[in-house]
Amino acid sequence: MGILAALVIGAIAGWLAGLIVRGAGFGLIGNIVVGIIGALVAGWLLPRLGVVLAAGTLGQIIDATVGAVIVLVILSLVRRA
Repeated sequence: MGILAALVIGAIAGWLAGLIVRGAGFGLIGNIVVGIIGALVAGWLLPRLGVVLAAGTLGQIIDATVGAVIVLVILSLVRRA
């Protein structure tokens, strides 16, 4: 069940990040991967910055979205170079 939840949260976060960062989406599978990587980035980065956005599933989606936006911005900068 945990893997399924991670995939759903990753898909939602990747989709939201694709909407926020225009033109940087990677399709459904790519968005799931970006969302999961974003969740890992946010899970590492946000506690170190002392940022707590929300709790529960909604908090996980928000955290993963923030991380996915960071990942998409970095990927779009790398693609341009």
